[in-house]
Amino acid sequence: MPRFHATVGSRRPADETFDYLAVFSNAADWDPGVVAGAQLDPGPVGAGTRFRLEVPFLGRRMTLTYKVIRFVPGREVLLTATSGVLRSTDRIVVTGGADDSVVSYAAEVRLRGPLRVLDPILRPGFRRVAERAVAGLTPALSGPPLRPGRTAPPGTPSPFGGAAGPSGGAAGLPERAP
Repeated sequence: MPRFHATVGSRRPADETFDYLAVFSNAADWDPGVVAGAQLDPGPVGAGTRFRLEVPFLGRRMTLTYKVIRFVPGREVLLTATSGVLRSTDRIVVTGGADDSVVSYAAEVRLRGPLRVLDPILRPGFRRVAERAVAGLTPALSGPPLRPGRTAPPGTPSPFGGAAGPSGGAAGLPERAP
């Protein structure tokens, strides 16, 4: 099973960094492996909040619905997504204070069913994808002020179908165009 762990510094306060990363659909801003993202449940992020991410996988696009299974406000978010092909687990832990912070990001992907035999073959590709995500995260955490969620005008088209909700996106956040 492919696993990846990285530690990234942020020039932003821990609470701001955490609030931005906990809105997992923001991965579309910093992870080149995420084509689009949307928060599916209204309101602030907490246990049970779901996010839909569209990712390339084996030459096709796959939609994954991540669910927050553990949420420690200001500190940790643990998300999982399961499809017929794989199970993905992402854990983000933010430490630090009012001036800067450190992000610990761990990801694990397990192929399901008979595809499990391909885990060793996919491991190097997963590592490259994860390294590109971290490479995108580093400038995102060092650039302009972070925002917990992006906004777009109501009615903005969503690549997941339908129009954006009141705050944008298929369920409140806009997506990056494919």
